[in-house]
Amino acid sequence: MQPIWHPSDNFGPRRLGARPDIVVLHYTAMESAEAARDWLCNSESGVSAHYVLGYDGTCWQLVTEEMRAWHAGLGAWGSVAEVNSRSIGIEIANTGDEPFPDAQMDALEVLLSGILERWQIPPQRVIGHACMAPGRKIDPGPRFDWARLVQKGLAVDAAPQTPGDAPDQFRQDAHRFGYRTEPEQLDALLTSFRDRFRPGATGPLDDADRARMAGLAACWPAA
Repeated sequence: MQPIWHPSDNFGPRRLGARPDIVVLHYTAMESAEAARDWLCNSESGVSAHYVLGYDGTCWQLVTEEMRAWHAGLGAWGSVAEVNSRSIGIEIANTGDEPFPDAQMDALEVLLSGILERWQIPPQRVIGHACMAPGRKIDPGPRFDWARLVQKGLAVDAAPQTPGDAPDQFRQDAHRFGYRTEPEQLDALLTSFRDRFRPGATGPLDDADRARMAGLAACWPAA
């Protein structure tokens, strides 16, 4: 893939010599990919991303991968509290309530494959914005096809396992997998988790949630 270079001024050096070891997927929630691209290049916005993917698979690069784009904001994943300096951000054109077209997903697979290879990033470090900021962000949302990325080896899932019996075992397992939440954020954590791993699931926390999170924690503990 050869992205179209469309530079943004909204970037800086990665802090403390960090290198990217996380990829964060977003949706744009704007009327078009071009509108999102132009906003991410507008100095007044204070935001950016490394890449924007259009509905038809068109890919624009706004910031070089070596530099720190401003896409992650507040939030954390595993031991990483300053995600911008440790990540590459991909904005995917989508309103949040529509499917992601095949052409767009095809382009994402090619783009992701190259990023993971260049930086030696394992697939368990491909996350959604909602993963690192439960309750504050919901993208790429429940319509995003995470299972397709898992099948391609570009993201991870895990088979259910028997969870422990601690009162807050679900949150403990979530913490081991990478989520960072406070006890009072259980609803936000559950929504973020289900949108990615159990889309369509509703109601209070149940045994299927606990077993799936236990499997993720056992197979993919975050660094």
